[in-house]
Amino acid sequence: MNYGDKIIKVEGVITEVHDGGICVDIKGRLGELKVPMRMVISDYPLQVGQTVAWNMSFIEQEGPEVNEKYVSNIDILNRRRAEYAEKHK
Repeated sequence: MNYGDKIIKVEGVITEVHDGGICVDIKGRLGELKVPMRMVISDYPLQVGQTVAWNMSFIEQEGPEVNEKYVSNIDILNRRRAEYAEKHK
């Protein structure tokens, strides 16, 4: 697929602030985004309720291939979570 980039300004509100990153509720009911602090540019201390904005484009699939290692790692993680939850009921 060769679509030209369409840069879109996305806005949101900070819902969580941690030492390592923030969580942003994206306006327009588009979900949430968690980003590390090293990706945030700010002249002020970050606080819950502040508005943020960034430029974004659409996600483009690179091809039909599946990365089996990622799928395997996700399966292992889900299995471990289920085992932990079962053990700590």
